[in-house]
Amino acid sequence: MDYDTLMQILGSTIRLGTPLLLACLAGLFSERSGIFDIGLEGKMLAAAMAAGAVAALSGSAWVGLAAGIGASLIFAALHGVASITFRGNQLISGVALNFLASGITVLIAQALFGQGGRTPPLVGSARFHPIELPFVEALKDVPLIGPLYSEVISGHSILVYAAMACVPLSWWVLYRTRFGLRLRAVGENPAAVDTAGVSVVSLRFAAVAITGVLCGLAGAYMATALQAGFGREMTAGRGYIALAALIFAKWRPWQALGATMLFGFFQALALRPDVVEGVVGMKVPVSMLDALPYILTVLVLAGFVGKAIPPRAGGEPYVKER
Repeated sequence: MDYDTLMQILGSTIRLGTPLLLACLAGLFSERSGIFDIGLEGKMLAAAMAAGAVAALSGSAWVGLAAGIGASLIFAALHGVASITFRGNQLISGVALNFLASGITVLIAQALFGQGGRTPPLVGSARFHPIELPFVEALKDVPLIGPLYSEVISGHSILVYAAMACVPLSWWVLYRTRFGLRLRAVGENPAAVDTAGVSVVSLRFAAVAITGVLCGLAGAYMATALQAGFGREMTAGRGYIALAALIFAKWRPWQALGATMLFGFFQALALRPDVVEGVVGMKVPVSMLDALPYILTVLVLAGFVGKAIPPRAGGEPYVKER
């Protein structure tokens, strides 16, 4: 595998890893507050459908993005009400939202467009197009730096750069702000936070809302940037992969970046079976390459990457003492 090919694969890694990164950060905020959210998949799917449908109808990717975030926030609110207000089982609530999204997205898309649960292909301003950063042409022929800059750093949509900016922003919010300190505390010992006069319910609803926004960005990115429209079950288990990456990252933002890009790298390899064949010296079935991210997910969840300790109060409804 030559250097230019490697740079192309790394560029694909970033594009394919972006929705995983956004969903992983979404789960990070939710689970740090003590709310387990297995419904990331459903939020992403609802956001993808809303973004693709509204972008197709309005002709604006930005309007589609707003619709995607709005749809994800609705699902996040349902999960928050079920888990926080009514103290329901958080895992069951998340699974129910996933099933709801799986059915309702196809139903709405079919009712709007009559194309088998898909939206029409997005073109022009209905999509987020790649952005070419300055000096790409000037640096293109420079050894090593040129391909790295043009293939890996430049040429992504604005949502990719926004996702990358969310990593240091999430770290700063969680570890350098009062809100982040309280959020982490409420995931470990909500009773102590409540005793200090801080509302556990408000903090957890704030975390669930942040989760909704980030999942909305992830789903909208898939429908309006990574692909040109919404397709049935287009998230293809990425919400579950993001949860595995979150465990792999041990609930930390910078580690989440590395974990999701690793999963993205395996997805990028699946698109280049010729490269894999050249490296291993034998023909590898495409179906096996497609399964690599899911195999890695199983390995992570089975505990082969070391012990990962979740927030102590995670998954437990908080009942205020009288």
